[in-house]
Amino acid sequence: MLLNYRKFLSLNLLMASKNLFFKATPLPRTLLLNSRTCSKLMFCNNSLKPTSNLSPFLIKTCGVSYTPHARTYSPVEVENEEVDSESTMRLSILNKKLENFGIGSGDLNPGQYNGLICPMCKGGNSGEKALSLFIEHDGNTATWTCHRAKCGWKGGLKALAGLKSSYKKMSGATAVKKIRKITEQELKLQPLFDSIREFFSMRMISGETLRRNNVLQCTHDDKDVIAFTYRRNGELVGCKYRDENKKFWQESNTEKILYGLDDIAGATEIIIVEGEIDKLSMEEAGYRNCVSVPDGAPPSVSKKEVPSKEQDTKYQYIWNCKEYLDKATRIILATDGDQPGQALAEELARRLGRERCWRIKWPKKKDDNEHYKDANEVLANLGPEALREVIENAELYPIQGLYNFKDFMSEIDAYYHQTLDFQLGVSTGWRCLDEFYNVVPGELTIVTGVPNSGKSEWIDALLCNLCETVGWKFALCSMENKVREHARKLMEKHLKKPFFVARYGESSEKMSDEEFEQGKQWLSDTFSLIRCENDSLPNIDWVLNKAKAAVQRYGVNGLVIDPYNELDHQRPQYMTETEYVSVMLTKVKRFAQFHSCHVWFVAHPRQMHNWVGGPPSLYDISGSAHFINKCDNGIVIHRNRDLKNGPIDRVQVCVRKVRNKVAGTIGEAFLSYDRVTGQYADDGNS
Repeated sequence: MLLNYRKFLSLNLLMASKNLFFKATPLPRTLLLNSRTCSKLMFCNNSLKPTSNLSPFLIKTCGVSYTPHARTYSPVEVENEEVDSESTMRLSILNKKLENFGIGSGDLNPGQYNGLICPMCKGGNSGEKALSLFIEHDGNTATWTCHRAKCGWKGGLKALAGLKSSYKKMSGATAVKKIRKITEQELKLQPLFDSIREFFSMRMISGETLRRNNVLQCTHDDKDVIAFTYRRNGELVGCKYRDENKKFWQESNTEKILYGLDDIAGATEIIIVEGEIDKLSMEEAGYRNCVSVPDGAPPSVSKKEVPSKEQDTKYQYIWNCKEYLDKATRIILATDGDQPGQALAEELARRLGRERCWRIKWPKKKDDNEHYKDANEVLANLGPEALREVIENAELYPIQGLYNFKDFMSEIDAYYHQTLDFQLGVSTGWRCLDEFYNVVPGELTIVTGVPNSGKSEWIDALLCNLCETVGWKFALCSMENKVREHARKLMEKHLKKPFFVARYGESSEKMSDEEFEQGKQWLSDTFSLIRCENDSLPNIDWVLNKAKAAVQRYGVNGLVIDPYNELDHQRPQYMTETEYVSVMLTKVKRFAQFHSCHVWFVAHPRQMHNWVGGPPSLYDISGSAHFINKCDNGIVIHRNRDLKNGPIDRVQVCVRKVRNKVAGTIGEAFLSYDRVTGQYADDGNS
């Protein structure tokens, strides 16, 4: 085991599968390829379209690219170190523990990524070795992740608990490692043989594209492998290999850059794909302004902030190519259509700036709900014209909080054709009032009036009308009403009979026992109560949180907060009452809009020492002028108290503000109030 470990440390190359690195094997330095070697090449393992006879297309200056290339991860560089008996012992214990999890075969080495079949998903139908296992250099800790999108199993364990790992110390030394300079002669790179050309031909990649991009080959394990050369200003910077088993590995200790970097020098519009073959596919469709990432895609988007240049090791190639990328004003992200590919697009957009990014949608397969995965699949199955169409139809990369009207066209169409429920407003149930005020989901109505004018009674009657006509449900935060009193008022309006035969009931027949039971069921089905369970006052955040739960659990369409002065209004010392009211009403409006729930907010007027009996103004509300500035509708309820001015059961509904002209306009309506049942009716003299 010690010999194997030293052998590993001396290697310059690390191998990786599509999703993870495999054990490294030294690259043989065979001088020439012979016919025996060529006969062992078996690249053509997929049945694709025959070689295209079309000549290369003209190059455009604008385009998008996508890469179906296998995802790989940067090799881990390690320094030579002595492996003592303690580390050997820890490694032995660790391997045995891993075997208990169904991982490994007891001969896994530290300091490298091992590609294994995941014991949870068994590698899917293809038996893919998608489990990436990393054993730290001290042999004490192992971590693993399955990179299959449908699995994602993660875990870790230690050989000896409590032992501190030297991994962070080792990775710190890696950051200052010297970059290797490589040459084609050193790597024994050679022109492509016909067998490899045939492999690319099956994927619709022409010989001219291969020559222009310096795609070469070399020998590895007595077999021919493809060599994708990474160049900057024509100089060889790095090299990535692929064998017939679709395994990828790269030259270690080389600078990470984008593949095809010279093709975007000075370009203002570029395409970024996920693999080298996708970059070549884009060129076949006429787009040379395309580059590929060197290390494939991550399994998911990181939840952390974008790290600094020094710490952003996974995406170091972005920083190394910054001077090229900074000149681009339009960047099309044509990554794979699977979850890792979309995660890569998001990580790139975070670093490049979403404001200059576009994204593409891969076309659907015929007679299938699935989409083509990448650029080469589209090229090989649909041809270059289809790939060009994908690029030309690229969409702006979404930015949270920034939209275009076209993002809402379906909603606008529904509004125009009046297929959205109640968007023109719901009738109040009183014809004389409908001319001025209708109830629209998502709006805020402020209701005020001098004490004993019937504000709460009018709102209760309105809710009963809405329940009867359109079946709405409501959440009631009515702090001034006892539950039993509020239940009586609502049931009287619903059943149109008094609760008691006493005083106000006069000679009217009260509701029967059967009607009483039916009324209780109606209350339970229609209303949810928001009430504090102790003697403390609720604040607006508490009320809105309970209202949100009522929307989600019971589907309520309206919320009543009655009244404002019964809420807890403690505010920060630095905030004035006017500022506080503005913030509070903004929260209420956002709740109403987001949940499409109409909110009625009752606010009392300030003390009116010079009141002469007329209806107050919305500007008389205690607290702030923001009550009228922020609301969608402002209503004043006023009751006549002087027989000289008419019947005392006459109620004046003053609509003082209507923001949405579709729902109403400023005006006044008069209703008559039935003291016995608490009902309101159209006044014939309105």
